[in-house]
Amino acid sequence: MTGAEPVRIVLADDEKLLRTAMAALLPQDGTIIVVAQAEDGDGAVRETLEHRPDVLVVDLEMPGANGLDAVARIREHHPGQAVLMLTRHARPGVLRRALKLGVQGFMSKSADPEDIVAVVHELRAGRRWIAHEVLEASVIDDCPLTDREIDALAETREGYSVAHIARRLHLAHGTVRNYLSSAMQKTGTATRHDAARHAHERGWL
Repeated sequence: MTGAEPVRIVLADDEKLLRTAMAALLPQDGTIIVVAQAEDGDGAVRETLEHRPDVLVVDLEMPGANGLDAVARIREHHPGQAVLMLTRHARPGVLRRALKLGVQGFMSKSADPEDIVAVVHELRAGRRWIAHEVLEASVIDDCPLTDREIDALAETREGYSVAHIARRLHLAHGTVRNYLSSAMQKTGTATRHDAARHAHERGWL
């Protein structure tokens, strides 16, 4: 990597201690520059659109727009933005949604900084990287829900009403209700909120 231009990254994580530690550790070998930091999903969108980094390193679960929502909004403006998503939980449903959004990298937040640096360079070069433990979790996937049912439950978990979910997913109200009703039957729950909670606990969201 000697002589190559440093990789410019935006670092987004709501855990200040972890975010500042990563901001200090990742640039130590001189091949990475942290051009901006964000503490929530909205900030991740704002800083990424402003700075156009080579790679966005983003936490999956943050207040406001979560990591997946932030990536979706960024891709509306810059479809080719390279993204490395970090998470504490390698949920298969989350991996599936991330890959549908075009996320190129997926790693555990407990990964060594040296490994994160290496993956950032892989993504800047146009390659993909999914950590072994995430792939293992994706194989053990007993989720009975369809992708659309997962989408509806994920929106429910964010607190949106059926009408708001319909607008966000570009579906009719009745269609959303059918997806939620089907998800409730498959999860053996009485309400859509219970279904969303059950799906999240099983790692399907």
